[in-house]
Amino acid sequence: MIVEDQTSVVSFLSAHESYGVAGPVEVIGTHISEVFLAGDRAYKLKRAVRLPYVDFSTVALRHHACQEEVVLNRLTAPTLYLGIRRITREDTGELAFDGAGRHVDTVVEMVRFTQESLFDRMALDGRLTPELMTETARSIAHFHHAAPVISSGTGSENIAPVLAINEAGFRTSSVFSEDEVQAISKLFRSRLHEHTALLDRRAEAGRIRHCHGDLHLRNICMFEGAPHLFDCIEFNPQIAISDVLYDLAFLLMDLWHRGLRRLANLVLNRYLDEVQDDDGFGLLPFFMATRAAVRAHVTATQACEAAADRAAVLSTEARSYYVLALDLLQTSGASLVAIAGLSGSGKTTVAEFLACDIGRAPGARIIESDRIRKSMHGVAAESRLPASAYQPEVSRQVYRELQRRATFILERGGSVVVDAVFQRSGDRKAIEDVARDADVPFFGVWLEADPAVLWERVRHRRGGPSDADTSVLAQQLERGQDHIGWLHLDASGSTEAVSDAILTAIRE
Repeated sequence: MIVEDQTSVVSFLSAHESYGVAGPVEVIGTHISEVFLAGDRAYKLKRAVRLPYVDFSTVALRHHACQEEVVLNRLTAPTLYLGIRRITREDTGELAFDGAGRHVDTVVEMVRFTQESLFDRMALDGRLTPELMTETARSIAHFHHAAPVISSGTGSENIAPVLAINEAGFRTSSVFSEDEVQAISKLFRSRLHEHTALLDRRAEAGRIRHCHGDLHLRNICMFEGAPHLFDCIEFNPQIAISDVLYDLAFLLMDLWHRGLRRLANLVLNRYLDEVQDDDGFGLLPFFMATRAAVRAHVTATQACEAAADRAAVLSTEARSYYVLALDLLQTSGASLVAIAGLSGSGKTTVAEFLACDIGRAPGARIIESDRIRKSMHGVAAESRLPASAYQPEVSRQVYRELQRRATFILERGGSVVVDAVFQRSGDRKAIEDVARDADVPFFGVWLEADPAVLWERVRHRRGGPSDADTSVLAQQLERGQDHIGWLHLDASGSTEAVSDAILTAIRE
């Protein structure tokens, strides 16, 4: 509820004369703030509200929240957040920025950016590229790595209140029936019980940190040529303090809900490549479901308060989040898919294309021999390694590590796509044994193409984790391989066609 009249402050911030700029001031409002766009600056005002999860009811509370917003968001967007501005009432009765009069409110001052640079707009326009989302995933990973560990409470105690709020939120809305509320709430309680031990272990291992708290596409923007996380939760630390994978899950859920499943899987894999946090892989469907449930009941509440035409749209949107949450809570068996072939056969491209369709959302963990080799040598995936890093003993270590990581994920209920040459029969048998020992289905694919196609692809390859050049391909072709009892596919076609053929064969 609104507890203080801010009419005069809003009028002051809405007038272009207040900033000394020409042209109208654009205003963007939410339920707890208003943003005023003037010239090359943006000014964010906290609305004087008192709600169960936020209290901006006094000038002092709003001032403190503005200070916190700047401090916290400068961790990820230091040049975007310029500082705070005090609004004062002068002796003349007029309002001013940072005057000598009585302090009546505070705003956060930011550099203005275009709405087209927001990731939700870019998603609608098809401008979110794999390269950009890889950069975003790495930014999130670095932010989480540096975030302070919070040691109070267990992992299950951290997430349980969110589930309680979700259930209460569902019950206060007319969008969902009582049967629907009971069905999804029962599933959430069941999954929480199943995951309690792992959640608690992760808390003990320092995985609960002061995170962003609201990490969806609209709170990421392109600024100064790079993705920036902004607008984190500053008003209630309990919302921002969570398992790091629960923080990431909001972005994954947002992408998945928009039908951008391949990008969701890419973000997940590039993030995990950076942080080596495969232990929590099996929690992601539960975390994503929780995020979807939050969106479902919040959107349903908005529908109940909106005009009839808008209410219908919001109700449909709320139900889509409910359906997604329900689907994410279902269980299914894991599987192991191996994508093999000589350099230039397109293994990595195919693995990344189809991984979102393997296993439960957000798809399979991709384990690449090239990335393992780079990780073992402590260099970035795109860095080149010397020839010594490709000696037979090193390669054996790489394949053993690939098998270990695949086993680790499978034991935790996740599906895996492994990407390696697998030219040696012993390596193929070893990965088959991983699936057998984990008691999960195995599907091996050997991608083949005319040598001329392989030569052409390798010659024109740029970037990526593979160091293989034409000399490596020549050695592979000379070495040859014995009988391979996996599915053989012509890899000279499009990535989509090859991936569709693999998925069709798996489903048969």
